[in-house]
Amino acid sequence: MELDKSILKRVSEKIGGDEFNPFKKVVPALLRKGLDSVNLSMFDDVTKRELLNAVGDEYIKKGDVAEAIKAFLMSGNKLKLMQIGDNYVKEGLFNNAIDVYKLADSRDKLREVGVKCLQEQRATEAARAFELIDDEEGLIKVGDLCLDRDRKDLAIEVYAKLQDKARLMRLGDMCMRENKFVLAAKAYELASDRERLSKVGDAFLKTGLLSSALRSYQLADNKTMVDFIRENFTETEITDKTYM
Repeated sequence: MELDKSILKRVSEKIGGDEFNPFKKVVPALLRKGLDSVNLSMFDDVTKRELLNAVGDEYIKKGDVAEAIKAFLMSGNKLKLMQIGDNYVKEGLFNNAIDVYKLADSRDKLREVGVKCLQEQRATEAARAFELIDDEEGLIKVGDLCLDRDRKDLAIEVYAKLQDKARLMRLGDMCMRENKFVLAAKAYELASDRERLSKVGDAFLKTGLLSSALRSYQLADNKTMVDFIRENFTETEITDKTYM
């Protein structure tokens, strides 16, 4: 197994003796043992980092990316972590890339992959990347993309992350017009809009969805309609059919 000669030379000077230098055996030993229970306290910080980076590079060569990430994380090598993330992006493995960029604490890379996901209409991954860096503008674009693709359920989740009550109410109104009462109720609940929750409760009641109506009225703190349902329908009738 060939190791970086410059690293070997530097570490040789630190731990003494070239002919019987134990460093040549350390990396192969670490590869066999794994990093979970390794103890490198006998080395100084610089040597430990060089050892771990060498181990990480060897894991990359072997195709064991998970262990390579662990090694580079232990050595604090953010550049190597970002390079791994870049490779994940090239392979279209955006969630993996986001995981690694998060470990590398790279806001720039997270923003880049968020934009890339938007371009490829990968709304869920884009939302995750933008949320990690509190990018409100990016999240709004994700919400708009969800609406363009008629994924109102995802748009509701995105606007909820933004705590954007105005957009949630508008989206809930849109769902009401399309008779998508379950989604409307979810949007209104997240927007804490009691008046609209009562209206969606009315819509549920008209269609005979008593349990859904009751829950909406309870969230709206509409005691009159809660009492109406409780007094006029049995528990069996209330729970017989529900979509919430």
